[in-house]
Amino acid sequence: MNTVVSGDFERVHGHAPEGLWAAPGRVNLIGEHTDYSDGFALPMALPQTAVLAARRRTDGLLRLHSAQGDGRVTELRVAELAPGVVPGWARYPAGVVWALRERGLPVGGADLHVDSTVPAGAGLSSSAALECVVAVAYEELYGLGLGRPELARVAQYAENHFAGVPCGVMDQMASLCCTGGSALHLDSRSLEVRQVPFDLAGHGLRLLVLDTRVKHDLADGAYAALRAGCERAARLLGLPALRDLAEAELPGALSRLPAELVPLVRHVVTENARVEQAVARLADGRPEALGPVLTEGHASLRDDYGVSCPETDLAVEAAVAAGALGARMTGGGFGGSVIALVRSDGAGAVSDAVTAAFTAAGFRTPAVLEALPSTGARRIG
Repeated sequence: MNTVVSGDFERVHGHAPEGLWAAPGRVNLIGEHTDYSDGFALPMALPQTAVLAARRRTDGLLRLHSAQGDGRVTELRVAELAPGVVPGWARYPAGVVWALRERGLPVGGADLHVDSTVPAGAGLSSSAALECVVAVAYEELYGLGLGRPELARVAQYAENHFAGVPCGVMDQMASLCCTGGSALHLDSRSLEVRQVPFDLAGHGLRLLVLDTRVKHDLADGAYAALRAGCERAARLLGLPALRDLAEAELPGALSRLPAELVPLVRHVVTENARVEQAVARLADGRPEALGPVLTEGHASLRDDYGVSCPETDLAVEAAVAAGALGARMTGGGFGGSVIALVRSDGAGAVSDAVTAAFTAAGFRTPAVLEALPSTGARRIG
């Protein structure tokens, strides 16, 4: 793929790139909708990546081209970048350049060409992969001296304030900081990370990603409303964030909240506890014991947080009925993908059962891929 990306860059921009970089999508094992409450998460990087070829420019122009786009080059002036003026996919790479300049960093223009294998709209962080690959390329091209957590904050700032999605930082940290063969235990407040070994094959397991093909747009207001509800609940409880509410304190806290905030708080607090359970089970060398944690997490997202949908619910139900050790929706919700932890010899049966259930329900045939704990963003050429 690297040769193809370089060749496409030269065809589009008329000269060779200075380098190539890659940043992966991610699946989140557990810890959903906790990061914007300063909570915990356990994501892992995917083999699927956004690959970027880039070359600096000295004239202040940012020229953007995507192999998944309509063939046109989007040309922007770096000095004129502002939220709301860049449409479509280009707002993600342009937003990162804007966010770096907002920090007062000496960055200029570039020719960029991206080719991504991260499925868009599937809840696998295709936007974060795009942001992070631009961030690592610019960091190296312009010698910025930023560490990975700082780059993650830049990419998150771009998505929040340029693309208009009020996400937490988990997606960007996963894309930038994961290592192969491990899941990333992330503290979203301090950005401290711990690499937790996740040897699926060694335990006779596979992690399937079932893409329901139901697309989501997290900039449509639903995500923002959930985040605002969590922040309001924390204020009412006198806490910096819901991360500061222990599970043992939950009953008393819920009794002091308006009814509409109760399920949001219950999800965040119990989800943080599920992350800790998952990390403990992996540390004990029992990855198969993640199964019930995943399924419990899906029930919380469905019943308390309200971000599931008929397709993701059906995928979870059919997978578990067919022998999956556990399953849950992954990502922001409102569609996207389900992960299913399965024994290696049962993967085909689970995949077939979910496909059959979708056919019977009149849903689109889901796409199935395997998630392998992979390496975070890096230079590849």
